[in-house]
Amino acid sequence: MKDVLRVGIVIADEDEYAPLRSNATELCAERSDFYKREGHKFSFEKNSKKVVVHTILSGIGMVNAAAAATYLASEGSDIILNSGLSGGISGIKRGELMVGTEYIEHDFDLTPLGYPLCKKPLQNYIYKADDRLLEIIEKLYPEIKKGVAVSGDSFISDASKKEFLKKEFSAMSCDMESAAVAYVCELADIGFASIRRISDDAGDDAAESYSNMNSLREEMLIELLIKLTKSFLDFGIFWE
Repeated sequence: MKDVLRVGIVIADEDEYAPLRSNATELCAERSDFYKREGHKFSFEKNSKKVVVHTILSGIGMVNAAAAATYLASEGSDIILNSGLSGGISGIKRGELMVGTEYIEHDFDLTPLGYPLCKKPLQNYIYKADDRLLEIIEKLYPEIKKGVAVSGDSFISDASKKEFLKKEFSAMSCDMESAAVAYVCELADIGFASIRRISDDAGDDAAESYSNMNSLREEMLIELLIKLTKSFLDFGIFWE
């Protein structure tokens, strides 16, 4: 039985990270940066068990997110979480929460070489969330929606592209980080889940809708992550 559970959290955007920074004193968090990227460490304890959380402000995009996740994996993270705002593709509305069940890099393209879109030679290309995490997240947030999250290095603000992602991947949401973190976690055999709040509908007015919500620096997602990581103290499946 282990007595310490290590949880890494990757957050891409400054406005999404700001509420955590604001709560650093309350959390007794210490700065723990990843090279030039800001990070914080804090912990929760109960009945001789301890959850150590390391958050990193990775920067936006797939490479930034994968780099941060790789660092957290090298530190010995047992679980890595990702959170942020996403565009809604299908079956979800602005302001609602969703957790990805599968993660796909929608802009990976070797079709000129005869591969199906997004297929990576000699490896899996659809990364799955950890079933244990999905179960806990659903218990804590029964209203949360589950679906496919697609990621790529582009902000989706086009109705035709949105329709393509819906038809091609049955996507519920789109973002610029979650699939990259999911890949690192699959490679390192680390439990992963990404919880997202929908900021826009990925259509023609997506940029304005996203900017309006992001600038509010709302604490919802940070509060959710704190509650989730605290809850790990009560689930024996992570302490075997």
